[in-house]
Formats: sequence, structure tokens, C-alpha cells
Amino acid sequence: MPTDVISQVFALVDHRDADGFAALFAPDGRFTFGNAEPVLGRPAIAEGVTGFFASIRSLRHHIINHWEVAADTVVELAVDYHRLDGRTVTVPAVSIWTRDGAGLITDYRIFVDLAPLFAA
Repeated sequence: MPTDVISQVFALVDHRDADGFAALFAPDGRFTFGNAEPVLGRPAIAEGVTGFFASIRSLRHHIINHWEVAADTVVELAVDYHRLDGRTVTVPAVSIWTRDGAGLITDYRIFVDLAPLFAA
């Protein structure tokens, strides 16, 4: 997956385009965000991401590094979360996804500690 596609993934999220993000997945794709239960399928992925977007004002991903091995992509990030109260919290994160032969994401996992985001 070229770097421009990696950038596209995070641009969709940073623009809060849940449907666009979900469209990158295979119809039966699996999405796991932190410690949350995995969600399956594009509609559930879009719904889950939309729900998270409602809990924050905005977000911005900064790509630090990335690795690609066969169908797997690993991206190291710093993510700025702009809270509803106006404060900004930056946390490290890693996103890992696997693609099928058509280039659609079959499994996407985000490893992040969101405790600082929701701390008082």
C-alpha cells in the first residue's frame, strides 16, 4: 500500500468521514479500536466510528513511521484529540491492517490508551 493510501486512510478519519473510512473495508471486514469489542461489516464500522466522533470535537493523526509486509500495514502515529471541553490531548498509537487481494481491509486494529482523552 503506497504512502499516499496510508495518508488517505487517516485523512478520511481526520475529516470524520465514517462512511468513507468504512468503504475501505471488505464487506465482512473487522475493526477493533483499543479495548473495545471488534465490530464486523461496513455498516457496523461506520456506526462505531460515528459514535466515537460524537465524543470529541476533532482529531488529527500525525504519521511517524510505517511498515508494509505483504498484505499487512503497520503505522506508528501521534494522535491529537480535541476534546469537547476545548482541551487537546496527544497520545501515541499504532494501527495495523490487513488487505485482501482487491486491496480492501479485512482486519484493522488500533492500539491506543485513551485514558488521557477521557480523564477529567
